[in-house]
Amino acid sequence: MEKSKSQRVNITTFTEEMKKDYTILVPDMLPIHFKLIIAIFKKYGYKMELLQTNSRNVVDEGLKNVHNDTCYPALLVIGQFMDALKSGKYDVNKTALLISQTGGGCRASNYLHLLRKALSNEFPQVPVLSLNFSGLDKNPAFEITPAIALKLVYAVVYGDLLMSLYYQCKPYEKKKNATDNLLARWEHRLGKLFDDGRYTKTTSIYKAILKDFGNLEREQVKKPKVGIVGEIYVKYSPLANNQLCDFLLAEGYEPNVPGLLDFVLYCAINGANDKALYGERNKTTFLYSIGYDVLYKFQKNLIKIIKEHGQFEPPHDFEHLRAAADKYMSQGVKMGEGWLITAEMVALAESGTKNIICTQPFGCLPNHIVAKGMSRVIKEAYPDANITAIDYDPGATRVNQENRIKLMLANAKL
Repeated sequence: MEKSKSQRVNITTFTEEMKKDYTILVPDMLPIHFKLIIAIFKKYGYKMELLQTNSRNVVDEGLKNVHNDTCYPALLVIGQFMDALKSGKYDVNKTALLISQTGGGCRASNYLHLLRKALSNEFPQVPVLSLNFSGLDKNPAFEITPAIALKLVYAVVYGDLLMSLYYQCKPYEKKKNATDNLLARWEHRLGKLFDDGRYTKTTSIYKAILKDFGNLEREQVKKPKVGIVGEIYVKYSPLANNQLCDFLLAEGYEPNVPGLLDFVLYCAINGANDKALYGERNKTTFLYSIGYDVLYKFQKNLIKIIKEHGQFEPPHDFEHLRAAADKYMSQGVKMGEGWLITAEMVALAESGTKNIICTQPFGCLPNHIVAKGMSRVIKEAYPDANITAIDYDPGATRVNQENRIKLMLANAKL
């Protein structure tokens, strides 16, 4: 019997011996968070590098190696990897690739196999590592131990805080690039804290970060806020959304980007909800419930300290997001980003961020339903809400996307 294509793909395994002289390339999704994650893995002997290339060649390489019906994030991630391997900057015999996966019913579950297939023809010697918590792919030389997993949670929380404060300060800075310089200093400092073990002192670290950003000289004006929701990769990745946040800043607006911890909590509570929705009572639902409680305590503590500081807006309480979603749909709607997108739009609209951009890969059915499909009922409930959906795909030009956003911003509300 003829073997399937997936069986014919040669898989090179990353081994413990490779750690000492291999460079592991990381795709660009959340630059702040991923820099902290890279610092964590450095402590365990992994040398990682964040790719931040954004040329058209990345898209072209993606189109060469991935069917154009495959979702845009997969095309970009694989294209960015292939572009890097062909650039001559890296020794392809001592380079590995790291890709994160959430699993579930989304096409994103196939990224790993698509990437390995793309590599099999030109770079079969390049191993691929999967960063996932759902058992999609296991590698003894890249094991996510409980200790590493806990550090990754800290990285998510610190990354969310830095990202939030950056966008609350950048539009108003009096000294050019002062916010960028402060962000870079804290990224470096947190990397050192992860290295020496002091990263667990969250209360003192939160307060120090808030104090430094609070001391930045800022203009006392009020600019319209623009919330950004949508598919997780396009929502956060400057490569995928054509530097959307930079565009909004240049146009005189304040980006409001919900944090990554919301998505992590969403994944955790979805696993726990299976017990209530489907009567599942097993080790998995129990662990998800425990995990959710731990993560939610992290968020509650962060919100408390931001409120005590008094200068900045805290993230939305996740239990409030769940209640917001319940007004419109069941929490059983969990394909892709599911009910979370609807919840984030509602929470933004009711808390003063009336302008909302839904970023979504063209043809991403779950996101079209829970984002574009829910915008009308949200507008009916919140008449001041100014919502537009922007599709991102290889054929969409940046100029057209920005023109659509400008039309939306022409009706922007404070």
